[in-house]
Amino acid sequence: MNQPENTSANLSATRNTDAQCEAVLQRCRELFEKKLHDYGAAWRVMRPETVTDQILIKVARIRSIQTKGKSLVDEGIEGDFIAIVNYSIIALIQLEKGTADQEDSTVEEALADYDRHAAEALALLKRKNHDYNEAWRAMRVSSMTDLIFMKILRTKQIEDLKGDTLVSEGVDANYMDMLNYAVFCLIRLEEDEA
Repeated sequence: MNQPENTSANLSATRNTDAQCEAVLQRCRELFEKKLHDYGAAWRVMRPETVTDQILIKVARIRSIQTKGKSLVDEGIEGDFIAIVNYSIIALIQLEKGTADQEDSTVEEALADYDRHAAEALALLKRKNHDYNEAWRAMRVSSMTDLIFMKILRTKQIEDLKGDTLVSEGVDANYMDMLNYAVFCLIRLEEDEA
């Protein structure tokens, strides 16, 4: 049986990717925590469909800027990818806890929920990255953006069907994939700036 070439190089790249993913998720969490301080957990009143539409807005802006080659608002796309990560985690929390009629989570509870879902997403990302052998590194950021856009459209369709699907993994799997692609995009943007 043939052994994969550059096994130690692949393992080293995966370890580096793991550290990069952890660092990106920490940056996303820091922004989430700051917004939680400023606004509280007001997002608890959003229905999952509203969170989906928030992600749609972010990915549509990214695609628009990528297509047009410039932004008229002095903000890059990095913040939108961070928002996709954070809104995806918010969506997972909303799916788990349901929609509230008022802010019903303390800062500590919201951060605990965030950390749990971020850890689950990171664990999935690491497993998939192992199985796909760092394939995302050969992808363009624009292609990963398109995959996020496709996942958001799939999510909207599943929501419109009220979850009555034939073969879908469900909206939670789509949120996890969007989150993970956004993490990869943030790593690529950071590497491109270096």
